[in-house]
Amino acid sequence: MFIIDTNDGLTMIDERRFRGIDLNLLVTFLVLMRERSVSRAAAKLFIGQPAASAALARLREQFGDELLVRTPAGMVPTARAQELEATLTPVVEQMQAALFAPASFDPAGAEHTFTVGVPDWVEIWLLPGLLGRLREQAPGVRIAVRASDPFSFVEMLENGQIDLAIGPQVDGPRWLRTRRLRTMAFRCLYRRSLTDGTPLTLDQYVANPHVLVSYRAVFESAADEMLAGLGLRRDVRCTTPRFATLPELLRASPLIATVPDVLAERWAGRQLVDSPIPFALPGFVATAAWHARRAQDPALVWLLGAIEVVAAQGRRQTRQR
Repeated sequence: MFIIDTNDGLTMIDERRFRGIDLNLLVTFLVLMRERSVSRAAAKLFIGQPAASAALARLREQFGDELLVRTPAGMVPTARAQELEATLTPVVEQMQAALFAPASFDPAGAEHTFTVGVPDWVEIWLLPGLLGRLREQAPGVRIAVRASDPFSFVEMLENGQIDLAIGPQVDGPRWLRTRRLRTMAFRCLYRRSLTDGTPLTLDQYVANPHVLVSYRAVFESAADEMLAGLGLRRDVRCTTPRFATLPELLRASPLIATVPDVLAERWAGRQLVDSPIPFALPGFVATAAWHARRAQDPALVWLLGAIEVVAAQGRRQTRQR
């Protein structure tokens, strides 16, 4: 028996109890719980389906429980399996961090790919500056961008589909870690011929048709709630899930878009005009988010620092306009 002295006191590890346990089975168990399918778990583990089925049989024998029960709706975990998942997940994550996380990250010499989940307005805002910074400081680092939104990024982080998410600050599970990047305001964007060159008035805002960016194809947003409080309603004629389509839509049609200030300031010019929102509309906080299991990953810590620098440069440029 080993006795390990820790900061919390003496921890006793009875090595004899581990002799009959294959710790790789714990990883297989967690993947099975996540996928709820032997075939999908096998694919994730890069093993054949018979090997995954054999691993599940060994797990059932080890824990004396069915763990996953096949039903017409798919494989359903037992109460014992749910308890094991809650207990083992942080343990395996800590083992992974201790065994595989690099001690440091050298951006100048690193060959590394980060997968980042963002809505397209974040791509437009941050990606040009971030790629410029990588070109100067980390030429071997690549960025794979995946589309995400406030409804999808938590699951993508939990499943390991992305390393980092950037978007509006939202409430999330206990494992979610976040860092504020910038407070965003909203501005109106529309084609120059829509007004006489003066800032948009409230009457003009509600009198003209609107295009709304909506990730779920709904025709109302926080702006509509604020207008309802004033006894007003706007006419939303079109929704789109992408901000990037707005400039062409606005040039072609007499529509108004309500967009984050970083986009309005970028797109305003000869054909399009930006103007303050003519009523009180709260902004939001742009936030970087990641899973707690990656909190000590030196590569991710470096990327967060680089993103913060780019976001801060954007604030300074905005103040200078």
